[in-house]
Amino acid sequence: MRLSRYFLPILKENPKEAEIVSHRLMLRAGMIRQQSQGIYSWLPLGKRVLDKVNNIIREEQNRSGAIELSMPTLQSAELWQESGRYDAYGKEMLRIKDRQDRPMLYGPTNEEMVTDIFRSYVKSYKDLPLNLYHIQLKFRDEIRPRFGTMRSREFMMKDAYSFDLTREGAEHSYKKMFAAYLRTFDRLGLRAIPMRADTGPIGGDLSHEFIILADTGESEVYSHKDFVNFDIPSVDTDFDDAAGLDAIFKKWTSVYAATSEMHDAAAFDAIPESDRLSARGIEVGHIFYFGTKYSDPMGAKVQGPDGKEHNVHMGSYGIGPTRLVPAIIEASHDENGIIWPASVAPFDAIVINMKAGDAACDSACEKIYAALSKAGKDVLYDDTDDRAGTKFATADLIGVPVQIIAGPRAVANGEVEVKDRKTGARETMTIDAAINKLLG
Repeated sequence: MRLSRYFLPILKENPKEAEIVSHRLMLRAGMIRQQSQGIYSWLPLGKRVLDKVNNIIREEQNRSGAIELSMPTLQSAELWQESGRYDAYGKEMLRIKDRQDRPMLYGPTNEEMVTDIFRSYVKSYKDLPLNLYHIQLKFRDEIRPRFGTMRSREFMMKDAYSFDLTREGAEHSYKKMFAAYLRTFDRLGLRAIPMRADTGPIGGDLSHEFIILADTGESEVYSHKDFVNFDIPSVDTDFDDAAGLDAIFKKWTSVYAATSEMHDAAAFDAIPESDRLSARGIEVGHIFYFGTKYSDPMGAKVQGPDGKEHNVHMGSYGIGPTRLVPAIIEASHDENGIIWPASVAPFDAIVINMKAGDAACDSACEKIYAALSKAGKDVLYDDTDDRAGTKFATADLIGVPVQIIAGPRAVANGEVEVKDRKTGARETMTIDAAINKLLG
């Protein structure tokens, strides 16, 4: 992508409405634009990052055995009345009526709808276990939306829903998602700590929030420091191996970790003071087991091996991609801008032409840009005639991991400078060596 043809509305000044680092940098880097309170457009740079986050989430959901579908944003009130949640959910639910005066709602979550889909088609235990997920926009009318897309009214959610014949099977499904979430956040460059959590309006008696530590977090969290060194489940994790998943689960729940709602001060104080971790955190995922809370009132039953009908045991598993993007920024930035992990960076590299219009600089940049693009790399080519300081500031602000800088003096010697955005390390090398470094 040539920067001269790209839509990248950089802001030079810090927006007054931005209270935290991620909100400020997302606005300045031209990633998002607020359209109304708590509702944002994702501009091209932000959309690229969001898509990469979603792709990683999708890959790990698929790896765990979950199956993707897509459900509508607008839902009939009838399903929610059937489950008993229509009146109980609260003002966060946006309730509307269609032209036939039928009550509708903009879905804040999808337990009822996915249960209706399940009960319509699945009748036998032989079709279990089943886990269905989708990635979709949702709406909750937050009383105080803030921090940009960290806490917005319209947001994107990956929610998965598991169905099992027994609680034992449902707990296995829960542990599949537990391991999948550890892998997902690690691939996003985050160290997420699973913490015992309140189930809230979702319901159930088993729940974990996945928390990353950040000074701007909304919640006070308490945990043992051992989490920092726990191993992430490997890429070849067998999600059908109940004993193996149970070992992962027990390891990650073997030491104390809880949100403020579930905090046990006595248990925390029993930890040696040097091993206690008390900090603020950002929730990036939440998983629930809620048994037959929805299958019972909505009649989601299957015939068991005994020939009798059984209400299925269910769980739900959420990750907020539009919350994850600012969370990654909160965890990875400096005074100059964003530092993206390579896995979700909007571009793999940025080629900076220090003297656009100079034949030698143009030729060197075109060679690098063509070679990397042909090899499947996402490359941003700064071919603008801006001043050097502006080019460097833009590259640092948007956080592309590698900067390839082509100036007249270096190009005359057949060389370019390669800068690592995260470390700031610079290295001068030949043009071919720079290409090979990016392809290596």
